[in-house]
Amino acid sequence: MSNSIFADTVSDKEKDTLIKIYQSTNGAEWKIKWDLTSSVSTWFGVEINNGQVVGLNLADNNLKGELPSAIGNLQHLQTLVLFNNEIEGNLPDSVYEISTLKVLLLNNNKFSGNLSHKIGSFNFLENLSLFDNNFEGEVPKELEDLQNLSEMNLSYNKFKGSVSKKLTLLDALNMTMLDENGDPFLLDVHEEKDITNITVN
Repeated sequence: MSNSIFADTVSDKEKDTLIKIYQSTNGAEWKIKWDLTSSVSTWFGVEINNGQVVGLNLADNNLKGELPSAIGNLQHLQTLVLFNNEIEGNLPDSVYEISTLKVLLLNNNKFSGNLSHKIGSFNFLENLSLFDNNFEGEVPKELEDLQNLSEMNLSYNKFKGSVSKKLTLLDALNMTMLDENGDPFLLDVHEEKDITNITVN
């Protein structure tokens, strides 16, 4: 990941948050570890712009454990990519406070619990991938407020209930995958739209 020349000006609050993520996900056993004595600008997967952490990409890096609630302190984060790990537990409520997120890729982990209605606060979210986890409950109705959402994959979880037609009719939405979820799981679509890229089982 690229880092700006201002990388070393990252705030203590953001640095402390990254350290908490490292400790909570068994950083000592990561495939590519962080040297906590070195500048944050050298830490694998951390993208910094103008002294702010704007990206965190730790995909397929042997993260185990739970995400700490402190992750909400990364208030400038635009990309959070954690797929292909073994992260478990609920998605912390504080994640929904990161209103700048554009990409949230958490697929192929062990997340569980419900998705909060607060997911509607992701006004800039473009790509949401949560497939192959253990999320359950209903798909939040507030997803239909995400006007910039272009890709959504909720497959291989334990969601139940239905998905509103308003969600499937979002102008920007090009791909929606909802395969292999709880029973019953219904797509409530009664309006005309090309939904060839929407799959439900």
